[in-house]
Amino acid sequence: MPKAVWKGKVIAEVEEGKCQKVEGNVYFPPESLNRQYFKESAKTSGCPWKGLANYYTVSVDGEDNANAAWYYANPKPAAANIKGHVAFWKGVQVS
Repeated sequence: MPKAVWKGKVIAEVEEGKCQKVEGNVYFPPESLNRQYFKESAKTSGCPWKGLANYYTVSVDGEDNANAAWYYANPKPAAANIKGHVAFWKGVQVS
């Protein structure tokens, strides 16, 4: 069962086969997030084939990990399978 952990808290967890793997990143479906640990961020970035990425700041026990999660709300057609799915970096452990 894939899960994402930061500061000892499970911030996302999903049944096997319900996440997407793209370019080495595991993308969790939005319903798998423990929403209490996520805050919208103003940061965006672009990918030539996936489109515009939006970010979340992950917050656990009062400590913020700015822009540690990203997702594509409206991806380009080639990345339609990850629409709304969330991936992690910046110290978030995915296993």
